[in-house]
Amino acid sequence: MGLFKIGRKDDDMPTFEAVLKQYERPVYWHIRRMVVSHEDAQDVMQETFIRVYQGLDKLRKKEMLKVWVYKIATNESIRHLNKMRERTISELSEDDMLVRRLEASEHVDWEDVEGVRLQKAILQLSQQERTVFNMRYYDEMSYEEISQVTGGTVSTLKVAFHHAKEKIKKELLK
Repeated sequence: MGLFKIGRKDDDMPTFEAVLKQYERPVYWHIRRMVVSHEDAQDVMQETFIRVYQGLDKLRKKEMLKVWVYKIATNESIRHLNKMRERTISELSEDDMLVRRLEASEHVDWEDVEGVRLQKAILQLSQQERTVFNMRYYDEMSYEEISQVTGGTVSTLKVAFHHAKEKIKKELLK
């Protein structure tokens, strides 16, 4: 058995290697949109997949895999942001801190001016709005899936997404 394989009694359930192959890229981008920095995203992703590895054998329904992986990634991202906030002694707000991290990043396509403006507008949203917007817009998740990941109600998430879109539009029209 290789390092990344978990022996499963139920052949229908995926191995860790299969989960990593399927979710490595989309989960990286989900995390990256939350924590902004490439280096931080790599750290959070490592923690995420350690937790996935440790818990995969306890997963009972294959249909819940995507939601479960995204829930772990979201929680690890929020945990990381909270640690960053605690370490930041300045009076910067979280959105200002994230915008500065975006501006300092070497892993941003600065020639994509509209893309950078969109990212800055997204970073101005509340954490809930940002999370819902990213999951709905970029990860193309249903409100039901987002509800399972975040614990919010579908109606609350729809409102958050609507507010996020309106704030982004307003910011981009400046």
